[in-house]
Amino acid sequence: MRPWVMWAIPSFIFLIAFFHRVAPGTVAKELMAAFQASGALIGLLSALYFWAYAALMLPAGLLVDAYGPRRVVAVGGGVMGLGTVLMGWAWSGGPLFAGRLLVGLGASVTFVGALKVAADWFPSRWFGTLSAMTATVGVLGALAATTPFALLAGVVGWRLGFVWVGLVCLGASLLCWAVVRDRPATGEAVSQTLGQILKGTGRVLSNRHTWPPFLTFFGLYAAAGNLMLWGIPFLRDVYGLPIAWAATYAMATQLALLFSAPLTGYLSDRVLGRRRLPYIALCWVTLLLWGVFAFTLGRLSLGALYALLFTLGLFAGGFVLTWPIGREVNPPHLAGVSVAVVNLGGFLGAALTQAPVGALLDSRWAGAMAEGARVYPLEAYRLAFSVCVLFVFGAALVALLVKETRGQNIYHILFPARP
Repeated sequence: MRPWVMWAIPSFIFLIAFFHRVAPGTVAKELMAAFQASGALIGLLSALYFWAYAALMLPAGLLVDAYGPRRVVAVGGGVMGLGTVLMGWAWSGGPLFAGRLLVGLGASVTFVGALKVAADWFPSRWFGTLSAMTATVGVLGALAATTPFALLAGVVGWRLGFVWVGLVCLGASLLCWAVVRDRPATGEAVSQTLGQILKGTGRVLSNRHTWPPFLTFFGLYAAAGNLMLWGIPFLRDVYGLPIAWAATYAMATQLALLFSAPLTGYLSDRVLGRRRLPYIALCWVTLLLWGVFAFTLGRLSLGALYALLFTLGLFAGGFVLTWPIGREVNPPHLAGVSVAVVNLGGFLGAALTQAPVGALLDSRWAGAMAEGARVYPLEAYRLAFSVCVLFVFGAALVALLVKETRGQNIYHILFPARP
């Protein structure tokens, strides 16, 4: 059980990090009303998390490889917890954005840290499955940010809700510092210095096989990130749902991911023994479902829309193969950096697109307001989500360039002359 305990604690902190990717969308209307914010500004607030996360993604991999996940994840979780409390206490836009920035900075080390524990505490053949399981833990965080957070915000307010989440995060960070160990045999010892890791990073960045999964994840997460941010406002504006019901319908995709993400990892590792084939197939099916979603926007009944979003989640689990693919085409001792680099693609996708998509919504705003927040028409959401279809189309095209690894590290096969 000890390896599972080592993995579970940083994974729980990652759950809280994933919570923050969705939470602004759940209370977007409340944030608009509290700070007299436009859609573009809310998009910028949400994207700030991804900008901070993306900026520290590569350094996070370096730090985790050099100093071990215990210290790095514990400190990152502490920073994230403080930022969450600051968001709840924010009296103006400045502290709100500062808190969101701290949340993104602290969150940036959590996923890489959890995967580093998985790589060091479990057999290598488990890595694809554990990558998917870690992503599934993140999905639980996304689910917690929908209906549960909406209900909590309805009872105690969004401010106190953020404060409570921040305190839980601080407690988990202290537990990580006290309990987690970096390696099963050598305790806190790590095998490489930061300087050695920095030299090896050039191999990852110069490896042409690193970039197809990077760019594929960019497109997939650009679309997914905007759906997480604008899905609940869409349901509130177009279908007239209250926040709790809108959050319940919006969580359909995340519920499906609870099954599809670990199943994708398991099938890739244990049944198919392949990465490229399921990655490409799931990307193209995801594109088809996104196209149906955008084409039928506003025309479906709530039941049919829920079924479509759930089906989208069933096939969207292919993104979990990004991390093992990135790891398996790069040097084995650079697992943290390799995962960080390809993971960076997804966060850049969200960071670069959320504010512009919010601006697209503003461009179609007809001036309607409800309780101090902007109400966007169906045409605005159709434009925004149609752009998301283009992101997924680009991802599906680039996925065709991914190298097949069959679940094994093939770096020395790809580059036999390199030490």
